[in-house]
Amino acid sequence: MPLLIEYLGIAGPNEPLRQAFQLQVALWDDDDSDAAWVLGTRKRSNERRTAIYDALDIPASERGSLTTWFPISLEQNLIISEEYEPWYTPELQQQRQFYWPAYEDYLLRHKGWGVESVSELSSATTDVVRRLSDPARHESFQSKGLVVGYVQSGKTANIAGVLAKAIDSGYRLLIVMTGTIDLLREQTQRRLDMELVGSENILRNIDPDDIELLSTVDYQDDPEWPKFLKHGVLPSKLNRPDVIRLTNHRFSNRTGDYRRLLTGITALEFEKWDNSLPLNDPKNLYRCSARLAVVKKNATVLRRLVTDLKTIRPLLGEIPALIIDDESDLASVNTRNPAKWNAGKRERTAINKLIADILELLPRAQYIGYTATPFANVFVDPDDSQDIFPKDYVVALRRPPGYMGALDFHDLDSDLDDDGNIVPGPKERAHIRDLNATEEQAAERQGELLHALRMYVLSGAIKLWRQSTYGMNFRHHTMLVHESVKQVEHQRLAQEINTAWRTAAFNSPTGVQELRHLYEADVVPTSALVGDNALPDEFDELAPHLAEAVRKMTEGSDVAIIVNSNRDMATEEVDFDKREVWRVLVGGAKLSRGFTIEGLTVSYYRRKTHQSDTLMQMGRWFGFRNGYRDLVRLYIDRNVETKSRAYDLYEAFGAVVLAEEEFRAELRRYAELVDGRPQITPAQVAPLVTQHLPWLRPTAPNKMFNAYLEVRRLQEIEPVAYPTVSADIAHNSNVMLSLVRQATSDVILMFPQKTNLGSYQAKLGLMSHEAVLESLALHRWGYSDHFEADLAFLQESASVINDWAIVVPLLNTTAVMDIPEYGRVGVSYRRRQRDPLFQNISDPKHREALRKIAGIPTKAQYQDSAAENLAQPGRGAILLHPITELKLADSEVISKETCIFAMRIVPPASARRDNYPYVSFKVRDGTKAEEPIIAVTGTDGA
Repeated sequence: MPLLIEYLGIAGPNEPLRQAFQLQVALWDDDDSDAAWVLGTRKRSNERRTAIYDALDIPASERGSLTTWFPISLEQNLIISEEYEPWYTPELQQQRQFYWPAYEDYLLRHKGWGVESVSELSSATTDVVRRLSDPARHESFQSKGLVVGYVQSGKTANIAGVLAKAIDSGYRLLIVMTGTIDLLREQTQRRLDMELVGSENILRNIDPDDIELLSTVDYQDDPEWPKFLKHGVLPSKLNRPDVIRLTNHRFSNRTGDYRRLLTGITALEFEKWDNSLPLNDPKNLYRCSARLAVVKKNATVLRRLVTDLKTIRPLLGEIPALIIDDESDLASVNTRNPAKWNAGKRERTAINKLIADILELLPRAQYIGYTATPFANVFVDPDDSQDIFPKDYVVALRRPPGYMGALDFHDLDSDLDDDGNIVPGPKERAHIRDLNATEEQAAERQGELLHALRMYVLSGAIKLWRQSTYGMNFRHHTMLVHESVKQVEHQRLAQEINTAWRTAAFNSPTGVQELRHLYEADVVPTSALVGDNALPDEFDELAPHLAEAVRKMTEGSDVAIIVNSNRDMATEEVDFDKREVWRVLVGGAKLSRGFTIEGLTVSYYRRKTHQSDTLMQMGRWFGFRNGYRDLVRLYIDRNVETKSRAYDLYEAFGAVVLAEEEFRAELRRYAELVDGRPQITPAQVAPLVTQHLPWLRPTAPNKMFNAYLEVRRLQEIEPVAYPTVSADIAHNSNVMLSLVRQATSDVILMFPQKTNLGSYQAKLGLMSHEAVLESLALHRWGYSDHFEADLAFLQESASVINDWAIVVPLLNTTAVMDIPEYGRVGVSYRRRQRDPLFQNISDPKHREALRKIAGIPTKAQYQDSAAENLAQPGRGAILLHPITELKLADSEVISKETCIFAMRIVPPASARRDNYPYVSFKVRDGTKAEEPIIAVTGTDGA
């Protein structure tokens, strides 16, 4: 042992023995078994590591060094799970392993993964596989689960790892359903063939010298064919299962998707060593080859598969099958109108029905949905036994090391300036560039596009400089332009880009001067802020690399390439496998979900959508950006105009990010076992889904039949959708006067400034919780349900809220409202962002006192004796801020018909809990099996 420890201390990170030891320690750290050496310790804990060292008899003097070299990974995947049979033991894994260690080695030796990343992948895939049914189990059992990753975060690696372990453990029919486009199916097929299946299974004993036969095998013109995984021999020669592919990549631009005439029934005839025993008996199972089909979610393709399965119907009940549904929220969820179900028309959408058919044909099939946007899946009716609701488990994967995701582009706790506007944080300043020009402002739009193209050229040159200086390898360098799903718009946009490119004249003195200015004004300060990689000491060092970058971007064609059909792949212009791609890619749906755009550095994004899952899936700028994180830029529309509203796309993404983080926070809360048992089941996950903009749904309306908005629990509530009709405004004024008239005491409240404390005068009063709720319930809103969920929160908190402090600031404004028997109240001007929504209403300097009254810790440490003396257990605070849309010069006395008593409501500390969800959706219990739950309409106020 001393010699091993001495070796580990001097060995490099890529030394095989060091890697093997680190992987094994990580495996022991993560062991979930009740082995004697574990001594009851919790996995991934200091106590577990001590148990490992004790078992290995590591001297106490050496343990600190080992822990420093191989730190304990404390963060775990988040799992909500039903109880399951513990069949996937370390002993079984060791006894049957073949494909997993080969895949593990490929990631380490050929893909350059670090040991930490491989060990995390091993842990995550084990968490999934152990929740499947034992493939050799006598009784059939069908589990259904959901794996939640991040957009562009390596879900395919998890899929490949699960497949490897599933094959090793006995699963013999493996169906991987990708998205709905050939690009994604082919990308997934190649990835699995290259890293998991291996060249021997692809060639199937074909003589490498037989040119004629080799021509019938895909990948023979693939430049990376020599890099495909090699087992040495066909696995069956080592008494391990072969993998027989039922689909392939593509031939002569023809899809390799599932075809009856190509694969035939013979390929599905699972061989038995003993015909008197079922296939799932161990004597047969471990001598049988596995079948792998990678299919896109297309009705014609899936019908072919269903038809072929029916031809071997007598065997279907014996086949341990694994169905992996990548992008499982796309096409898979049943979106049939529930009214038709209630009328007795029990129909399903085509893809959903075919998945249900496959599950019905294969009683031993296990279903795993993979997605980065799980909202549609958790809203599936849990009472629908034939559907894909993840009844057995939900696994939320941890954020992988080196991943650049939504949290790297959004500052979730940004500060506000004195006018209540958000101050851009460091992440926004680093990576976000605003697009503000409207469609009518052609010159301004071209200027914004030119700015993005300059950044694309400049970042490409910097990549080439880093490549020549530090030996980095940047094979691909791409820019994404996504503005519309309409193909006719793609053609126009590509022409616009190519025209702008010629206008930029990057090789001219003027063009180079523009690049110099961008380098000094943007790249240098951003790289210093991000601190990712080095830059040249002087811009002039980039000169030869700029010319080379421009050459690579235009070699053989225009800089812009349209990607909106399968024919685009036929040109190989965007075939990342076969050639370097240095191009601007223009597209829509083909580039918006699942498909990986290699080398993506600059994104120009104006796409409209009203669903948060669609929005997040279009975030192609997420992913691994090793060596150029500081160069990543997102040019995004801050003023998207639609028929019903205008909105800020970056704000919309921020809302989705917050919803995703809160969903994970809720999973984290409930993932911890209590007395060895789960706190909640997967059926109780849906209410954890959140929403942060009134118009931005978690998923499409036709995927939300089983969910309704129940309660919105906010730490502070500031409604913004006030009515526009004069009669409704007057009605609200009369209602709110009941609160205003309670505020009769004079008080001076404080607020922090940069160097000292400020103060303002206000009227103050106290009102019971019941009386406040009565008034709020009478209020009318610009959207009928704008305040319903907030009111529900206040109503459910009746036992912990006693009363409210009503605060009416005495505003020094030229506009006032005369209130009989009360006096004059200052009214401030506010404009609506769009009907019926205001943007920011309350003044930030008024808010801190409310928090002190409610017993909420404030960011700034200061004393406000008046507010602090008002603080009582169970007391909240309500700020009433009279506003008008009339310009102050238009009128001095404001009437009830034009005065809106805007509110900011700060519930007391007693009503708070950690990790507030913004919106809770509730799944309605079906009274009949397979009965979907009727949607509540109009929740977006459209």
